[in-house]
This record gives sequence, C-alpha cells and structure tokens, in this order.
Amino acid sequence: MNQLLLDITPDWWPTFDNFVAGGNAELLSVLHQALSGESTDRCVYVWGADGSGKSHLLQACVGVAQNAHLNAIYAQGYVPEPAEVVAVDDADTLDEAGQIELFNLYNWMRDSGGMLLVSGLSSPLHLNVRADLRTRLGWGLVYQVQGLSDEEKALALVGHAQGRGFALAPEVVQYLLRHGRRDLPSLLTVLDALDEHSLRLHRAPSIPLLKEVMQFEINLGS
Repeated sequence: MNQLLLDITPDWWPTFDNFVAGGNAELLSVLHQALSGESTDRCVYVWGADGSGKSHLLQACVGVAQNAHLNAIYAQGYVPEPAEVVAVDDADTLDEAGQIELFNLYNWMRDSGGMLLVSGLSSPLHLNVRADLRTRLGWGLVYQVQGLSDEEKALALVGHAQGRGFALAPEVVQYLLRHGRRDLPSLLTVLDALDEHSLRLHRAPSIPLLKEVMQFEINLGS
C-alpha cells in the first residue's frame, strides 16, 4: 500500500468527449465554434471554483487545436510564448511580471488573429490582477463554468472508469460521492488509485478496496 497513490500515471487526456457538460452546454458550443473558425471571438475567459472543470476545458481546446495541426500551448500558472492557440490556466496565480506578460500576450493574440483562452477563480471584474489586464480579459467572451450535480459527477465517474477499461458498480460510485472530496478531479484521482489497487490485487473494484484507498489518502495527507 505504500505506493498506492504515487504510482498513478494518467493515460488519458481531457477532451470534450469525456467532459460531462452539465450546465455548460452553451460554453461548449462557443468553444467548438471558436476552434472551428465559425466565430470571430478569439478570447475566451472562463472562471469557477477549483474542480469545476476549467482546466479540463482548456486542455481539451488545446488537444483539438493540436489535432488540427495548429501550434497550440497549454500553460498552468505561467505565460508561454505566443502560438496560434494559447490556454493560460489559473491566471489569478500570476505574479506582477506574469500579469504583464499575459497583458502583452493578449494584445499579440488579438493582433495576430490567434485564439487565447484564460481561466481564473473569479470573474474579470473581481480577479486579483492588474486593472489593465482585468479590462482586457473582460473584453472577450466570459463564462462561468458550472459545477456538476452529484448525478452528473456519477456519470463522469462511470465514464472515466469505462475509459480505463473497468466497470464501476453503482454502490462504489455512491460511496465515493458520499465520503470523498466534493471536487471532481479529487474523485477521479481516487478512482484511478482504486483501479491501480484492484489490478495489483487481481480483484474487482469494490467498497472494501475503495475504503483502503481512501484511508491511505487520509494517512498520506496527515
């Protein structure tokens, strides 16, 4: 058990297909249109709580762009070099220099016709960054990423398990939702650990095995 969570190596990339839309259908449509060139809007700012799916969407956009043979970059907490598509995750964590770099990148992307996606914890109006950067981010499309209900999280967990090649019993899903952390990324991390632990023991995923995984997570964090 001493390597239970440390051995996890995710073998999937966040995509639009494995994103449970919930109340974000309009946002997904906007992103698809922007990536396909059907929309003239080239800057999209998405915001929401940790675990709401912001990172998933930004990485999915970069994946679509790369599959279309575009130069696309995903960066979390820093500002990369300009490209045809750039996604900057967690803009609210940027220091003063990073905020200036993002301001300059915004202007470069606007003038070049590139697509810029940015995420943060709050709307541009309340984002803890330079005033000129707040203004720029507010000029483009702004969407709040809506969190998932427990029913939608259950669908996401079952779909994630299917993507990894194993079946997840309803009682295991419900136990994880009742006793796990509330955000989806944390739930998926536990689910990945359950898969690894089950494979190691040559046993089907079950509540007893899930309890072992969750207890190890508690001990690791203590």
